[in-house]
Amino acid sequence: MNKPSFPSLDDIKKHIHLNDETGQIWLDDQRMLLLHSASFSALRDELLASLGEFRAKGLMWRMGYASGVADAHLARKIRPHMTDEEAFAVGPQLHAVEGIVRVEPIYLDMDIDEGRFQGEFYWDNSYEAEEHIKVHGIHSEPVCWAQLGYASGYSSEFMSKDVFFKEVQCVGCGDKRCKIVGKLLTQWEDSDELQRFYQADPVAEQLLSLKDEVQKLRSEINDVGQINKIICESPAIKQVLPVLDKAAQTDVSVLMLGETGVGKEVFSFYLHANGPRADKPFVVVNCGALPKDLIEAELFGVEKGAYTGADKSRPGRFERAHGGTLFLDEVGELSKEAQVKLLRVLQSGDFERVGDTRSRKVDVRILAATNVPLEERIADGAFRADLFYRLNVFPVTIPPLRERLADINGLVEKFLYKYSLKHDKKITGVSASLMDSFMDYHWPGNIRELQNIIERGVILTNNGFDIDVGSVSMSKAKRVSNIENIKAEQVNQQSPVDAVISSGISFDELEEKVIRKALLNTDGNISAAARNLGMTAPQLRYRLKKFDSSS
Repeated sequence: MNKPSFPSLDDIKKHIHLNDETGQIWLDDQRMLLLHSASFSALRDELLASLGEFRAKGLMWRMGYASGVADAHLARKIRPHMTDEEAFAVGPQLHAVEGIVRVEPIYLDMDIDEGRFQGEFYWDNSYEAEEHIKVHGIHSEPVCWAQLGYASGYSSEFMSKDVFFKEVQCVGCGDKRCKIVGKLLTQWEDSDELQRFYQADPVAEQLLSLKDEVQKLRSEINDVGQINKIICESPAIKQVLPVLDKAAQTDVSVLMLGETGVGKEVFSFYLHANGPRADKPFVVVNCGALPKDLIEAELFGVEKGAYTGADKSRPGRFERAHGGTLFLDEVGELSKEAQVKLLRVLQSGDFERVGDTRSRKVDVRILAATNVPLEERIADGAFRADLFYRLNVFPVTIPPLRERLADINGLVEKFLYKYSLKHDKKITGVSASLMDSFMDYHWPGNIRELQNIIERGVILTNNGFDIDVGSVSMSKAKRVSNIENIKAEQVNQQSPVDAVISSGISFDELEEKVIRKALLNTDGNISAAARNLGMTAPQLRYRLKKFDSSS
């Protein structure tokens, strides 16, 4: 058995330089970093938690591989006149100098000219094994992933052939020492499976692709019954829906306007589902949630090799929405480059994938939404005026929740049903006091805020009970009219109030008497009575409904 001995480290140490004036560490002409092993451990743990062991192992292996390749370039430079085995020893010795692991050779048979390589080595004081045991304890499989990548990368570059190392003993598995075995990749029986370690894993691309598949499935399971989920009791919404019905029968571009959380996506789907494209895809893109450098790829697709990580071609949202509707939420966040391409699609239906020169054509209806005035974005130079005019052919403003209080009861029932199913709860409803709070609240977050409040209430409320005020979290801000009424009451602490309190009448009885008197004074005119009482007509109707149900 050929057990090589490593030369002295003196020639390697001469190539390490610390420049305390510039704050740089150099290994020959390569800049190095002196980092805490705990930082690598934190990175490793986050990768495990985020990607799972399979992907984390592959990523750490490729990091080590790149480091090994870089060190292999130094080997001949450091030991130009020594034998191949002595020059090869630079890698294992550098691994020790860099604080990764101490390497002890067991066996090495290599011949660069003949393309022959087999080697076995012991590892002592492996930082990867130590850090893994500290956090996770003994593992069932070897854990020195980056170090294996280094050994494979260094040997492959040195031999100019693919060499792969496996860890056959590991301290992380409970063994006394780590031991690795390396040979040409083609000599391993599972060489086809090992090829995956050499292939980049475009995690971001795949996550976005999975996200798109979820949205696609969501659009497929939304049928015409989804239309009925729009609660339409308030005059404000009753005015919007006929407008959308007319727009639905055309292919005109519609720009949905309104505050954050008013439900622009829901109304966009309503428009899609009531038109001739109802049986085609409804694809959603939140332009504000995508990284700037991925927006174009997401919208228009990408060709293989267009950028690092693009290992295969894939269609964009326009192609997936072919024949149907593409909803662009937060359209004001599009990059300038994406705006140019979007304008071209709107004008001609033509576009190219990122990294491609072939023109493609699609038939897609565009619906867009924004909660910021695009005119201001145009004035700031952040949005193209010509694109705005193309999108703004048919603007529709969705009213805020504070202008559609009559819909709150239906919305509450809808969200109660949804989140009771989601969290496997049996909630009977919401209390009268909480509903009163809902009717008085100014709803800065609109329907999204109401939805979140109901979900929180469902989670915190016991089965068989109503959600009460104590189970939800709402801002203390009220409608302006009510604030003024409260202030007036605080200022005018007069004897009539004291008289009411001393009479023993309940608050509910007092409220009903006041409302009945207000209606009597206006001959039953609810709107006039509501104005006299400083509330809205929906608020008054809600209270009347409460009185009638309790009588």
